[in-house]
Amino acid sequence: MTTTTTTHTVLRAEGFSCPSCVAKIEKRVGRLEGVGNVEVRFASARIEVDHDAERVSVDDLVTAVAKAGYKATPTAF
Repeated sequence: MTTTTTTHTVLRAEGFSCPSCVAKIEKRVGRLEGVGNVEVRFASARIEVDHDAERVSVDDLVTAVAKAGYKATPTAF
């Protein structure tokens, strides 16, 4: 039996200006295989993602946000 380690990644988002943008990003990132939870914080422009780092990389998360039409960069806080 293998155990999965969940990684909590925080991305800084740019370009979204409305609550419907939040749903769009959460839906796109949440579809990735290995993503457990996605929470977009509209007021602080942060995207917090719990994911299996062996299945989904930070680059995959950034790419998914880009496919939703927005820019995201990894951040330490």
